[in-house]
Amino acid sequence: AMGKGYELEAALQALDPFAPDEQDYALEQYATPPHLAAEIVKCAAGHFGDVENKRVLDLGCGTAILSCACALAGAAAVVGVDCDANALRRARANVEAADVEHVVDLVLAKVSDDFTLPVRGGFDCCVMNPPFGTRATGADVAFVRAALRLCDGPVYSLHKSSTRDYLVRRAGAWGASARVVAELKFDVPKCYAFHRDASRDIAVDLVRFAPAGDAPLPPPPPRGLGSPAA
Repeated sequence: AMGKGYELEAALQALDPFAPDEQDYALEQYATPPHLAAEIVKCAAGHFGDVENKRVLDLGCGTAILSCACALAGAAAVVGVDCDANALRRARANVEAADVEHVVDLVLAKVSDDFTLPVRGGFDCCVMNPPFGTRATGADVAFVRAALRLCDGPVYSLHKSSTRDYLVRRAGAWGASARVVAELKFDVPKCYAFHRDASRDIAVDLVRFAPAGDAPLPPPPPRGLGSPAA
């Protein structure tokens, strides 16, 4: 497994993000930048030990950057799920390029509250970058709830910092606790015609949702992880 963050990021840099003409605005498709994917997986794998030798779920996997990152970090198995066939075509190419076909499976399916997966066995954890819920209100919540239902262990999920209070408050109703384990910046490139700026930084949180009754959390990671949210 790739233990060092820079090794992981370098491997992810070689993978293909979304092609601008293939991105679906309604699905809020933004490629997870390699440095961000590396930080997310470094936190889940390195600080919490939740990836190596685990069965990992990636909902809304897009081009499978996070799925590949988890596989490269030593996951036993990864299942990436997306409702967009174009994204999954690119995802398959990325899985091959990262040489992790033996670890990553990809499933074409739409995530919803009653969503199930045609795979045997459960998942130990989920690592995902779901829709922010800006276009389709509640999409972010539907992904978290589906992940909690399908996983025996924690769910690592990227969310706009502006939704932090709501998510932390609602987690109890979903049978989980929520804790922000990293504050990061998401550099959203100008990938849609209506974006005026070349790119813009969005403050995002990596939230760790833990099922009720989960073992106590280890100490928080050092404050240096990622860029502090402004």
